[in-house]
Amino acid sequence: QVQLVESGGGLVQAGGSLRLSCAASGRTASRLHMGWFRQAPGKEREFVAAIRSSGYTTNYADSVKGRFTISRDNGKNTAYLQMNSLNAKDTAVYYCAADAQMFRSVVAGTPNYWGQGTQVTVSS
Repeated sequence: QVQLVESGGGLVQAGGSLRLSCAASGRTASRLHMGWFRQAPGKEREFVAAIRSSGYTTNYADSVKGRFTISRDNGKNTAYLQMNSLNAKDTAVYYCAADAQMFRSVVAGTPNYWGQGTQVTVSS
């Protein structure tokens, strides 16, 4: 069983930056494909970014490309989401996702594991 714990959310002004962290634990924590999703109030959860277990391949939603960067530190079994140039539309609960087998499952929003979410609020 894999546990995912997000941290780093909070309140930030428009134009500011925030970095989210997702720490994974469990037997397969060191070889997980990982990603980030977000869900605004009253809206469906949407894909944000994903990264392969190797760290060499990444995928981004068009809405965040050029502003957000996903990365990982395999030594810490942790994925990060660096968010720059934030605006009010980025306000959402951000969820970490992980899958031990399929990268495309992370991108598609059908991973084996989900984190509890962390709130990001951007004021303008």
